[in-house]
Amino acid sequence: MKAILFDRLGGPEVMYPGEVPKPALRPGGVLVHNRVIAVNFADTFFTRGEYIVRPVFPDIPGMESAGVIEAVAPDVTDLKPGMRVACIGMGTYAEYTLIGRSRVIPLPDFMSFEQGAALPIAMLTAWHMLNTLHTVRPGDNVLVHSAAGAVGIAAVQIAKAAGARVIGTVSSAEKAAIARQYGADEVIDYETQDFAAEAKRLTGGRGVDLILDAVGKPTFARGLICLATFGHLILFGRAGGAPGPIDPMKLFERSLKVSGFVLPHIYSNRELMRRGLDDAFRLIREGRLTVPIGGTYPLAEAATAHRHVMSRSSIGKLILMP
Repeated sequence: MKAILFDRLGGPEVMYPGEVPKPALRPGGVLVHNRVIAVNFADTFFTRGEYIVRPVFPDIPGMESAGVIEAVAPDVTDLKPGMRVACIGMGTYAEYTLIGRSRVIPLPDFMSFEQGAALPIAMLTAWHMLNTLHTVRPGDNVLVHSAAGAVGIAAVQIAKAAGARVIGTVSSAEKAAIARQYGADEVIDYETQDFAAEAKRLTGGRGVDLILDAVGKPTFARGLICLATFGHLILFGRAGGAPGPIDPMKLFERSLKVSGFVLPHIYSNRELMRRGLDDAFRLIREGRLTVPIGGTYPLAEAATAHRHVMSRSSIGKLILMP
């Protein structure tokens, strides 16, 4: 089968198209014929050896796809060949992916393969930050960094559906328009404005109740400044580098809370996975949650897609077509 491979650590330049055997079924496994593959910023960490899962060379990048089940192991009884599904797991930059049952999500009829590939990680990451790590309430002020990215767009929509006032931060006028299109009440261009000062101004000096931060080093310390009393900052990425150390005593000043989140910790908890999926699918069905496709590439051009996402100029989700 066709796949994207890498056999050394590095950036987009280490990836190359190749041929590998189709994966063999094993207990608990589901073989999926991928129709659409999503690109995640975390894929760039994986090829550099900086993700929580380390590569085993030669390895295949990719963490998200949608397609049709080709075959299931005998001990998988609730999924059948021919079913349309989304996958969250490793090694999706290929024609076929072998994935564990808990990482396979049957696609509702109202979702296309494109949305099936683009939505799962973004919607579940956003949903669990807003409903599991935190409980967003009507009237809360929620600040979403990278509000024109896939997780950011999902978070804006989910927070708005819960009745929150959403402030998005972006790096360009084009991205500001996207954030507003998907529901942001206010948008701050952090390239030209001090987002912390603007957030304080927009909330009448009170500050925001929740910050969702995938940027890290450039935004983390300033984020703490603009949190309201009892405010909560959730760090779920480090696109701009890892933030510096926290002085715990600074949290006492306004009884602040800081959390870290990565989605894989949800997979093993069936109840949490089900809650997130059920509510996210409800919002999708009601037309209140979607993620735009910001670019489509042939699988063989995965390196080009990585360069696009690393440029921080991409909007929504980039996808690969096998």
